Amino acid sequence: MTNPILEHLPVEGDESFFVKEFDLPYFDTPWHYHPEFELVLVVRGRGKRFIGNTISEFGDGDLSFFGPNLPHLYRNPPEYYEEGSSPRVRSIVVHFLERSIGRDLLALPQSKNILKLLERCRQGIDIGGETKEVVIGKMHQLPDKRGMGRLLGLLDILHILSETSEYRFITDYRVEGNNPSDADRLEKVFGFVARNFHKEILLDEVARLTHMTRTSFCRFFLERTKRTFSNYLIEVRLNHASRLLIEQNISIMEVAYCCGYNNLSNFNRQFKEKFALSPRAYRQTYLSNLGATARAV
Repeated sequence: MTNPILEHLPVEGDESFFVKEFDLPYFDTPWHYHPEFELVLVVRGRGKRFIGNTISEFGDGDLSFFGPNLPHLYRNPPEYYEEGSSPRVRSIVVHFLERSIGRDLLALPQSKNILKLLERCRQGIDIGGETKEVVIGKMHQLPDKRGMGRLLGLLDILHILSETSEYRFITDYRVEGNNPSDADRLEKVFGFVARNFHKEILLDEVARLTHMTRTSFCRFFLERTKRTFSNYLIEVRLNHASRLLIEQNISIMEVAYCCGYNNLSNFNRQFKEKFALSPRAYRQTYLSNLGATARAV
């Protein structure tokens, strides 16, 4: 195979790790790797998978755990890719780093088995038996959890996996992907957006940072992050806006301007699409909850 590409799935809002349920016509991610640990539950779908130096079959209910930088690829049979095909695939994917959990927590004596698990999964492991059934139930709950509930859900899953012997290694030895040019390009883009999201950002300007044409950059960014650049920029701006609304006593218009929006109605529409509340209602809900908490104390 060719060199694996670097993939990045940005976390949402104030979460410390990525969780998402995918429902797609077929698995479309190319041969890739990433610095995060990854839990993959194939809810529905079948085909061949390429993990490190191995090739094997996958099917409904397969549960696997990959360590950082382990190259992998899932491919469906040809009929999945035919126009108008009825088969679909569903999966639940979790990406996390050690810092997502907290390195201080992992340094505690109670975490020694989890640390051993994180070392084992660097070869990739498939989970089986009763452990798989228990963890599958918890994986289905995880996308609906938020904040501390989501973190505790992940810790619960890792604790269960760290105590079981119902697993097998996927690869014979550790295999790690490496594509420095991809990593460098993404770091430049993320850094540029972090410094400049409060003002207008032109796509051509970002493409020049990566020494790509506009079309090549759009394809590159979509393949590596599973979202368009414009959607990523909106995500960054709205996450910052949500913090300003609860941390700063400034008007909605000022919040919008500070986050790179010159059109207030556009800001209100995009904010409501993401948070299911208008900016004003979002702020009022937070203040109401804060007041209720204070009264309870």
